[in-house]
Order: sequence, then structure tokens, then C-alpha cells
Amino acid sequence: MLDPSGVLRQGLLQLSKSGRVRDLVERAPVSRDVVRRFVAGDSIADVVRVAGELDLTGRKSTIDNLGEDTFDLAQAQDTRDAYLGLLSALGEAGLAQGGKAEVSLKLSALGQALPVDGAKIALDHAREICQGASNVGTTVTLDMEDHTTTDATLEALRELRQDFPSVGAVLQSYLRRTEADCLDLAHEGSRVRLCKGTYKEPESVAFQGNAEVDRSYVRCLKVLMAGHGYPMVASHDPRLVEIAGALAHKQDRAADTFEYQMLYGIRPEEQKRIADRGDQMRVYIPYGQEWYGYLVRRMAERPSNTMIFLRALATKG
Repeated sequence: MLDPSGVLRQGLLQLSKSGRVRDLVERAPVSRDVVRRFVAGDSIADVVRVAGELDLTGRKSTIDNLGEDTFDLAQAQDTRDAYLGLLSALGEAGLAQGGKAEVSLKLSALGQALPVDGAKIALDHAREICQGASNVGTTVTLDMEDHTTTDATLEALRELRQDFPSVGAVLQSYLRRTEADCLDLAHEGSRVRLCKGTYKEPESVAFQGNAEVDRSYVRCLKVLMAGHGYPMVASHDPRLVEIAGALAHKQDRAADTFEYQMLYGIRPEEQKRIADRGDQMRVYIPYGQEWYGYLVRRMAERPSNTMIFLRALATKG
């Protein structure tokens, strides 16, 4: 029997790669208004303002300059420079020190897929960004992308951690390999963000059903909470958030030894509730003009978001 939510998710992930649909959505007058719920804005000033507002409510942030699949060296360099400018602005605003606001990087946006020396170019760009983060008192998390880049991303993580040990990793519970990766990374000083995953993956490497993905998430979370690292629980699912709290309590973890993470625009009241009770709450804030792929993946991850967008499109004008 087909899982309707799974079919919708796969359809949306296909749309994230469609140039024709992207052009249509980006031209729709209402799109920008809808996107503002999930994206902080186009500029560094926009996202620094949002990070400052979250800081006033006790919430930390991790900031993503939107963009991926860069095949042009100049564009990869522009992305590096954008992150360096962002980190400088966060430092000037007093938001970087102690990791109140950090940044999340996609190696594909830094040149990983360039035909000549792509892995080295992306690593060098990431190293420059890590140094910029260190200069203002914060750190970096390497975002995970589709399964074909997992090994390369983890190798880059190992390289970066030699000089910048606080660099965070991201693991995705829908991949069959992730429980083993959690065991490898659950060591002292290791920051690991655990999410479900949003890319379309074959059954040979990824669990397909929501229940299987959730069970994998809990298995992985048990490994991270029992380890000596710093788990970052990236989920909006109330059941998984509750399980994370129970596992932390079982392992006698203090509130400053792990954190919850949620996306900007998703369950903001729950974000504030978690922060108000004294737990660490970090919000993933995207910004920039390359918002289309990000938006569609958010709808795929949480299909109820699709109805918000479709209702807005239906009433435009």
C-alpha cells in the first residue's frame, strides 16, 4: 500500500530540481511573502537582525548562506567571501562569541563538484571560513548533502578538526549507515547534528518509510546521548523531542551538554518554550536569494507546509 505522505515527499523532491517549476514559483508575486516565513532575507544585515532577535529570546542560531551545486570557481569564492563577511558582521553585533550564532556550510556550495581539484578547493574555502569563525569566537557545522557526498564530507570534517576541533558534523537518520557513523563520532569534543534527511535516496542506501526513519533516529540518538560528544537534536517531531529529553535525563546529561535544533519559521512557540525551560535551543536560519530548493525540501520534510504555500498562491492578487 502506498504511503501518501511518502508519495508527496518524493514528488516535492523532484520539483526541487525542476527549472521550469522554479521559474514559475519565483515569478509568483506572493512567493516572497511566503518565503519570509522560512528565510531570514536576502542580505547579511537581514540575517544578523533575525539572529539578534532570537538571541533576545534565549535562542542560539546557525546560519546558512543558501546555495549548493556550485560548478563555477568564482561563485564558490563568492560564497566563501559571503560567509567571511557574515562572520565579521556577527562579531561586530556581539552575536558570535561563545557560539551564540555559528554558521552551517555546504561543501557543494564551496566548490566540491568543480571538475578539477573540487574537493581541495572546497576544503580550502571551508578552512578559511573556520578560521574566520575562530577569529570572532564561534564555530562551523558542515551540512550533509546526498549520500554520494557522505564519505567526502566526513573526510573533510576529519581534516578540518585537526586545526578546528569544534567543527560540527551532520548525520541523517534515513541513511542505513548512520548508526555506525554515530558510533564513530560520539567521542569527546565531537559536535553532531542528527536530522532525518531530506534528499531523495535509493532504497539500497536509505530507509524509505517514515516509521523506519524514526526508529533509526532513536537508535542513533541513543548512541549519541550515551557517548562523550555533544549531540544536536535536529527535529520538530514532538515525540522525538520528548524521547531526546528522556535519553538525556537517563544519561544524566546537564542542559549545556546537548542542544535542540529547529528550522527558522517552524514551531517558533515550541522553540521559545524549550529555551525558557533552560535547555539549549538553536535555530537554523537560511538567508540569500537561492531559496527555491531549500523551500521545496522543507515542504517535502513537513508536507503540512505545502498547504500554507499553496493556499497563499491560490489567493494571490
